[in-house]
Amino acid sequence: MTELVQSPAAPAAFLRDVVELGKPRITSLVSFTAAIGWFMAQGAAEPGRAAAFLAGTVLLVASANTLNCWMERDSDALMVRTRNRALPAGRLEPGAALAAGIAEAAAAVTLLALASNALTVLLGALAHATYVLAYTPLKRVSPVSLLVGAVPGAIPPLMGWVAATGSLSAPGWELFAILFFWQIPHFVAVALYLEEDYRRGGLRVLSVAHGGAAARRHLLAGTAALVAASLVAVPLGMAGAAYLLAACVLGAAFLWLAWIGVSRAGGGAWARRTFLYSLVYLTVLVTFLVLDAR
Repeated sequence: MTELVQSPAAPAAFLRDVVELGKPRITSLVSFTAAIGWFMAQGAAEPGRAAAFLAGTVLLVASANTLNCWMERDSDALMVRTRNRALPAGRLEPGAALAAGIAEAAAAVTLLALASNALTVLLGALAHATYVLAYTPLKRVSPVSLLVGAVPGAIPPLMGWVAATGSLSAPGWELFAILFFWQIPHFVAVALYLEEDYRRGGLRVLSVAHGGAAARRHLLAGTAALVAASLVAVPLGMAGAAYLLAACVLGAAFLWLAWIGVSRAGGGAWARRTFLYSLVYLTVLVTFLVLDAR
């Protein structure tokens, strides 16, 4: 009787674990940036095709995250923040996770091909392969993985632009640049805040490989590059005065926060504030970019 009562919950638990492997919060953020790329290029036109493109993007990102979890299940078991994930906790078999990641990738490519064009599919495949086959194994070897991983993280808004326009034009690359440079202070702050956890997991993030001072300097440099990149949208004609003012104010606050980390040897509390501000920064910046779009 007990088995009969519990068995209906098993499929739901399995599905919940599979969804968790896709890292829904990260997938949502990345898919949001892809939607921004589409909207900046085409506005609200063709909602059906836009929905199919976004569904394909969600599945593509979820697949990359699932395969990342499959590859990192041993190191995840050593880290406090990840040891309760489905694979290290033993709730899901590695083979099932691998199959889910492959199936999601196949469905994603199909949807993207139907909703967009060959160039968008190629960009998606490049992002997926770079994240899974380059960034994931490189995390255990070198902090250069930060820059490698920033490439697939920045491709989705470019995919949105290309899906809507069919071309790799300057505004699409501007969206790529903003997302690329944003990831540097964002993920360096995460690595500083969770440095001991990354050390336990054997991941060679900047603060583990070269120390906190070097990581904070990289965070400041990355923030400066981000602020500079954000301003390029104005001469490209993507936005006007309202966006320019927002980008300057948001950027100045980000630079001030990054400078505090360097000048005062900011610790865990500062790193967490910087991480949280990076999320606010991106959300508000992109909102002004959309609202002030030309």
